[in-house]
Amino acid sequence: MFVPTAVAEQLAAVGEHEPRTLIVGAGVAGVTLARSLRDRGLHPVLVERAEQRHESGYMLGLMPFVDPVIRELGLERSYLERSVAVREYRLCSSTGARLHDYSVATALGEFGHYRGIERGELLELLATDGIPVAWRTSPTRIDHSGRTVRVGLTEDGTEFEAEFDAVIAADGTHSATRELVLGAERVHTYDTAWGGWVTWTESDGHPDLYQEVWGPGCFVGLYPVPGRLGVFVGGPRADTRRGPAAFAELVRDRLRTVDARCSRALTGLATSPENHYWSLSDVRCGEWTAGRVALLGDAAAGFLPTAGVGAAMAMESAGALARRLAAADSNTVGEALRDYERVQRPRVESAQRNSRQLAGLMLRRGRALCRVRDFATALVGVNTALGPIRKLLERRDHEPVEPAR
Repeated sequence: MFVPTAVAEQLAAVGEHEPRTLIVGAGVAGVTLARSLRDRGLHPVLVERAEQRHESGYMLGLMPFVDPVIRELGLERSYLERSVAVREYRLCSSTGARLHDYSVATALGEFGHYRGIERGELLELLATDGIPVAWRTSPTRIDHSGRTVRVGLTEDGTEFEAEFDAVIAADGTHSATRELVLGAERVHTYDTAWGGWVTWTESDGHPDLYQEVWGPGCFVGLYPVPGRLGVFVGGPRADTRRGPAAFAELVRDRLRTVDARCSRALTGLATSPENHYWSLSDVRCGEWTAGRVALLGDAAAGFLPTAGVGAAMAMESAGALARRLAAADSNTVGEALRDYERVQRPRVESAQRNSRQLAGLMLRRGRALCRVRDFATALVGVNTALGPIRKLLERRDHEPVEPAR
């Protein structure tokens, strides 16, 4: 569980000889880092600009990139209980008919687990045993020109200044902290011109089956988590402006075949009051570190959902950063952050390139081009389709981290 704790109280708990570390953002990346550091005996200060959250959020598919972190935290058993196994992936053609069933278990099983989980459940899992966090708190100013980082903070409307040895910006794709450090000119966006809605429908008899429909000018994705089915329905933003109910009808018109599973999803989209719109664009930063400040998770590289790997890479990066920060002191934090960037940025950018390439394949409008894509895709085996992911899993960071003192 999260424990509401003021910044001053969190700072008072920091040990005399450990680096004072500020983590901005209590999302998946920030909480993973906070928990990993606390399990190593450190006391990072965690702040979050939002109110304390209670919603479940959206569905996540976590590939085996997260397994080493989950095991290090002693959470593997609870993780398996709170998630469902992803064993099969069904691709439906531009007509909506079944095109190919892939065994994900065969392709990724040798590397570890592939699980479906609600974002809220994952955050609660990571916060097991208590994670202190200052809600309604965010940086307003960062001065990292000296031997420490001086941070202006607003905490529940009160402004003050605090001093840290390291600041980690993990406050998402639209990171305000990143803007304070890098400036907008060093942040690059890739926009697909598509968007869509995340919603939920009832669970069915296939809790281990991910299913996607790559239609002409439309996309339907079905992703099980315990007890229900996460849904994403998208298309060109020019079409989704019609609204969820009208766009759901448009999808039915564009597909010749709508199976019972997809039909329930489209009905849910049209009738649910909880739809959340997601504009399909991503973010990449040419630099992740500046002195004693580093970017993590979506603040460093925000992913398109097309490869389903963004949250997993964020957790892997948090684990890599935690190992390096735990081996550093206040004098060597900068070296630790640069080493983290050296190891993780090439891996994350490789996965991000794969997501962009998949977007170019999946998000198409013309029927003729979609038919050509269907024919070519049907010939591709699962190991080939997941080749870039398999390579990254084979090359996970196994470097021992020596104390940088």
